[in-house]
Amino acid sequence: MSYGDLGTLDPKDGDLASWNTVSGKRVNSPTRVPSPAGYSHVQGVGGSTLHYVGEAHRLNPAAMRLRTEHPAGADWPLSFADLESFYVICESEIGVAGAPRAGPRWPSSTHLQPAHPLSTSAQVLSNAGARLGMDWETNTRAALSEPKDGRPNCNYCGNCSRGCPLGDKGSADVTFIRKAEATGRLTIHTGAQVTALIMGASGGVRAISGVRDGAAFEHETPILILAGGAVQTPRLLLASDMAAEGLANSSGQVGRNFMETLAWTSAGLLPGLTNSHKGLPADAVSWSYNAPGVVDGVVGGCRFTCSTQETGLLGPVAYASRIVDGYGPAFKAQLRDVLGSAIAVSGTGETIPDERSFVALDPDRVDAVGVPFAQINAVLTENSINLLRFMANTCRALLAEAGVSELAEESSVWDSFASTHVFGTCRMGTDPAQSVVNAFGRAHDVDNLYIADASVFPSSGGGEAPAMTIQALALRMADHLIL
Repeated sequence: MSYGDLGTLDPKDGDLASWNTVSGKRVNSPTRVPSPAGYSHVQGVGGSTLHYVGEAHRLNPAAMRLRTEHPAGADWPLSFADLESFYVICESEIGVAGAPRAGPRWPSSTHLQPAHPLSTSAQVLSNAGARLGMDWETNTRAALSEPKDGRPNCNYCGNCSRGCPLGDKGSADVTFIRKAEATGRLTIHTGAQVTALIMGASGGVRAISGVRDGAAFEHETPILILAGGAVQTPRLLLASDMAAEGLANSSGQVGRNFMETLAWTSAGLLPGLTNSHKGLPADAVSWSYNAPGVVDGVVGGCRFTCSTQETGLLGPVAYASRIVDGYGPAFKAQLRDVLGSAIAVSGTGETIPDERSFVALDPDRVDAVGVPFAQINAVLTENSINLLRFMANTCRALLAEAGVSELAEESSVWDSFASTHVFGTCRMGTDPAQSVVNAFGRAHDVDNLYIADASVFPSSGGGEAPAMTIQALALRMADHLIL
C-alpha cells in the first residue's frame, strides 16, 4: 500500500487537528498524512469482518438518491426496496441484535434479537443527547444477545475490533462461510495472492493466476466474483491489463470516485462515571443527522455513536499513553482514581466523490511478487471539511452537556488518512460510460466478471457501516446468478 496526494492542511482549520493530553498535537506536517496504522485491509478467512466492530446498518434510502435529490455524487441503480428482503436474510443468518426505532429503513424488526444493554458511557451520552434534541437508540449490532447456531451470546469484553474468540460476533467466518463449508461445495485456499485475471478468446475471464506459498498457480473459472474491497479490487483490475489501462475499464472509472469515511472523535474524563471500559463498542447511536440535506450547508449526512470502547480506552495503558499525563506516585494515584471514567463520542460522515480522490497503481513500487502497489489519493473537499466541523462541534457539545469540563483527546481525519470504510472505485450504474458494473454487480465490459464489495457503492451513505449492505448486495447477486 502506498499514498499519493492526501491534501494540504489549511491553518484556518486547525481546530480540527488530532491531539491528546499526553502527546499533544499528533500531526506536524503541512499535508495530511497516513495514520500510524495505515489503511487496514484484513487478510484472512472472514476478511475485514474479522476486525470490524460489528455494527449492522441498513443504508438510508435517501442516500441512494443523492444525485436526484441533491445534485451531487451519483444515484444507485437499484432501490432500497430491491435490497430490503436481502437485508432481512443477512440479519437473520448473522444474528443481529437491536431495537431500532421505526423509520424508512426499518419496516419491521421482529426477526432481530433483543437489544444489548447500554454501557455506562452510552447511557450518559443518550441522556445528554436527548437534552440537546438528538434522538439516540440502541445500535443494531452483529453480536449475539442470545445463543444461536452453536455460538454463545456476547460477554461484553469490549474488544470486537480486536477479534472475537467466543464467536458471538457475526463475522463471515462463523456465519456465511461456516454454513457454506458445511455443504461440502466450498474449497478455501489460504496463503494465496491473485496477481492477474486472464481473459479467454470469448472475451470473458478464463482464469485467475497468482502465487501460493511461493509457487505459481492458475485456476480456470466460468464465473469470477471479486471481493477485494475498494482498494484491492481496482488494483487487481488495473494490474491485469496495464497496457489497456485496466480490465473492465472502458469507462475509465476503475479506481475513480474513491470515497473515504469522515470520522471525528472527542474524549474526556467524567467525574463520577464508572466502568466505562466495560460493554459493547458502539452500543448507542444517533441517526438525527443521517439523511443527506439535514446538516445546513452540507451535502451528505452523518451519525454519532458512543465510542469509548471502540477507541480503545479500555485499560490503564491507554489512559496513561493518551489522556492522563504525569509520572511517579501522584500519577499512579490519579490513574487509579480516574480509571473507568473516560467517555468518548464519535461522528461518522459522508464523502462526496471528487476527481482528486482515486486509487491508482504506484508507478515506482511493487510488492514481493511484482504487482504494483495500490496508491491511495484522498483529498478532503470544502464540503467534507464543513461536515467534519459539524461533527466535531456536535461531539464537543455532547460531552459538555454530559458534564465533561475538559477534553482529553480528539481524533480527526482532517490531518491523517485513517479510513476504516472506503467505497466507490468500481461504481455500479446503468450507463457503461460512467460506471463499471450494473445493478447486479456484473462488469459492463466482461459478462462473467462480478464485483461484490464496497467498491461498487455509488455513494457512501451518511455514516452507516457498510458490511450489511455489502452482504445484502452479494446475496442479491447470488440470487440473480442462480435464476
